[in-house]
Amino acid sequence: MYSTNFVLIIFCFQEELFKMKKINSKITYKKSGVDTHAGQKFVSMIRSKVHSTHDRNVLGGIGGFSAAYDVSFLKNYKHPVLLSGTDGVGTKIEIARLLNKHDTIGIDLVAMCVNDLLVSGGEPLFFLDYISCGKLNIKKMNQIVAGISEGCKLAGVSLVGGETAEHPGIMKEDEYDLGGFAVGVVEKDKIIDGKNIKTGDIIIGLESSGPHSNGFSLLRKLYLKKGNLPEKKADLEFIKNDLMSPTKIYVKSILQLIQKVQVKGMVHITGGGFYENIPRVLPKDLCARIQKKLLPENEVFEKIHIDSSMSHKEIYSVLNMGIGYVVIVPEKDAEDSINILESLGEEAHIVGQVVKKQKDTVEFQ
Repeated sequence: MYSTNFVLIIFCFQEELFKMKKINSKITYKKSGVDTHAGQKFVSMIRSKVHSTHDRNVLGGIGGFSAAYDVSFLKNYKHPVLLSGTDGVGTKIEIARLLNKHDTIGIDLVAMCVNDLLVSGGEPLFFLDYISCGKLNIKKMNQIVAGISEGCKLAGVSLVGGETAEHPGIMKEDEYDLGGFAVGVVEKDKIIDGKNIKTGDIIIGLESSGPHSNGFSLLRKLYLKKGNLPEKKADLEFIKNDLMSPTKIYVKSILQLIQKVQVKGMVHITGGGFYENIPRVLPKDLCARIQKKLLPENEVFEKIHIDSSMSHKEIYSVLNMGIGYVVIVPEKDAEDSINILESLGEEAHIVGQVVKKQKDTVEFQ
């Protein structure tokens, strides 16, 4: 004979089991935070934008398990080398979120990837994106992909695929993050790696459109008020128009330049500024001597420098300070390089020269 307590335990267990079944019967993927129907609607909405970036080498369309890209044209290369790169846009996304302005952050994403490929002298071919978000907001995500598509057109690459993932419980509903992946190609004997740079070579700086996508942890600390947008209209306009200007894509100009002059080395001025990026392409016994008087005046960066009270070396180790891309050429090609770049719409300046290294790899005079 069972005791009263035992019967009571069994009854309570059955009651809890019934409750669990009742609760579980109400659980859906959508209620768990992932809306697959919204995802399907989103794919349909962006289809035309994605297709508008495709060249004739893209096989198939959006929605497949993988992207296919016809590389039969590589037979025209003597020794083709594929280049690849991945990047994001850092905490610039947080300001885009606060402004509720998401139509240019995708340009930033493409630029950060393709400008890196460009440094080796390669032609970017195709691009993929990864978007993670707390909750799929179709309108917001459509703006992001519109920006990515625009960036791909500016760079001449095909947007061949991507992934959009909802992360409920991990990210807040209005939060998102971006990742980009680019693949390009270069002839092996035309890879630009800086090994032929020598003393006397000229350093040319191409102007940036703003901070691009680096240093935003510093900029948010400077210009946000406890993580929120400032109330003053002038401060808000500075953030919207100057700090959030999309990263400049240098692909088309540089690809034309390297066909016409000897380019020995190139640098994408990203995180780490001048001091950390320029040494990446210089032989160990050489130094990049930058002439301060040759650098273009830039009110945006002058303001940031004053507002931050940072030392010269520190701020040039964080921000691009108005120069987003650097090209190193023989002295005989310097004038032609400037003329070519300016004819292509770039604001280019001779900013220094390569000299024998005494102490530092980058020095300012």
